[in-house]
Amino acid sequence: MARVLIVDDSALLRGLLKKILSDDPELFVVGSVESGEAALRFLEENEVDVVTMDIHMPGLDGFETTRRIMESPNPKPVVIVSSHWDPIEIEKTFEAMDAGAVSILGKPSDVILDDSDYASEFLRTVKEASTLTVRPIKRRKNHFDREQALLDILHGNIPPPTPKGRRRRVSMVAVGASTGGPNSISALLESFPAGFPYPILVVQHMAKGFTNGLADWLNRTTPLPVRVAHDGQRPESGVVYIAPEDLHLCVNSVGELILVDEPPEHLVRPSVSRLFRSMASVYRGGMAAILLSGMGKDGAAEMKMLRDLGAVTFAQDKESSVVWGMPGEAVRLGAAEYVGSPSFIASVLQEVLERPERPELLESLLGGLGD
Repeated sequence: MARVLIVDDSALLRGLLKKILSDDPELFVVGSVESGEAALRFLEENEVDVVTMDIHMPGLDGFETTRRIMESPNPKPVVIVSSHWDPIEIEKTFEAMDAGAVSILGKPSDVILDDSDYASEFLRTVKEASTLTVRPIKRRKNHFDREQALLDILHGNIPPPTPKGRRRRVSMVAVGASTGGPNSISALLESFPAGFPYPILVVQHMAKGFTNGLADWLNRTTPLPVRVAHDGQRPESGVVYIAPEDLHLCVNSVGELILVDEPPEHLVRPSVSRLFRSMASVYRGGMAAILLSGMGKDGAAEMKMLRDLGAVTFAQDKESSVVWGMPGEAVRLGAAEYVGSPSFIASVLQEVLERPERPELLESLLGGLGD
């Protein structure tokens, strides 16, 4: 039985969430507190498997409380319960994701007891989070880690560039992620330079109401412009397009983005599998595919198909993933040509696609170490 701590300054919300959780025999509400300070004290004295966290609270807000939990020697999975209609709260929500929170849910209404869809999603998310093993989070550098990239090259983690006659030419980059994905996507994108020469399409499984907030947050934290995709757009180089909620993101035969209202795949819509298949039909091996942290298998089999077609493929490693489900399945299937952290993936992708010569790359990296 998973032990849940509820953190919310509203007694009504605490009561509603406790009612939902208490109806599930696999969950036990071990505590319910009204502030971030109270949550930290409770965690010092009690065993907890997962925390549901409000964002807007007096004193320590949900972001700062999450940061302290995740930087402690004994961190716990945190599920943010946030108001998606409040721009300030959304900003703090994604800051909490950056600090290590594993999932986001919208806040329930005062009629939640009649909303079985919300209750099911809430229970599924909390139970999923309770199974995760999280590690203490270190503050991440908001730029490309030249020192780490140099070490990767010197230790042989980054393979040498392909021969000149076999350079990897692509038209587009596709990225799929789920649980733990926003933080991984941010780490990936912030490692690219402004003016990255390919469009990037992203499918992130996200609670309803938060996709626009994700795009806004990534716009502030990464060097590339980030937009929610629209039907009929022709993607531009160096721009990131995020699939909107509840629609599959695809590419048509002339390279335009299309949004498709088809049944969910792997219980989700948008689906990474659907995106990868549509891109395979248009670009075949002329693309790059990336699977980041996420629960389940969405996109893994399709990535194997893409690799067989000649695409360059990447999976996030277990050590840097919140959940090594989607990327782990890709590795198991032999679908991933390269496996590593998001910054490692970005450095390899730039080497493979932009074709720098190794001496020039080493020289630039060595020069950057003294900056």
